[in-house]
Amino acid sequence: MTTTPAARVEISELLTAWCTTLERRNAHELVALYAPDATLVPTVSNQTRNSPAEMLEYFERFMELEPRAKKHTQNISVYEKIAINSGIYSFQTQAQSGPQELVCRFTFVYRKDPEGWRIIEHHSSVMPETR
Repeated sequence: MTTTPAARVEISELLTAWCTTLERRNAHELVALYAPDATLVPTVSNQTRNSPAEMLEYFERFMELEPRAKKHTQNISVYEKIAINSGIYSFQTQAQSGPQELVCRFTFVYRKDPEGWRIIEHHSSVMPETR
């Protein structure tokens, strides 16, 4: 494992960038953070997404809830060209019934390629204790 303070900061900044991009509500820009062969196990869908087109469809629908993301905890490990960030984040959303907070656990797996770090696996699920 090659986790250094600088590597941890770099991976943490990737999650910050993901949250910021989500809040800008540009699904195309968000999907560009993922590698073409990435897998998304999303927060508010029962369908695993295995292509950029499927991810785009999911994020366009999720953005209709006007999500605002907040990081709570992170656990970062870096292994040369692979990095893992898992922890807790939450989303403030505007559901039809009014404002709602979704407290979720997440795992992002990144691969470093010539363009930089790209998401190759992303799992997000609502915490069972908050339902």
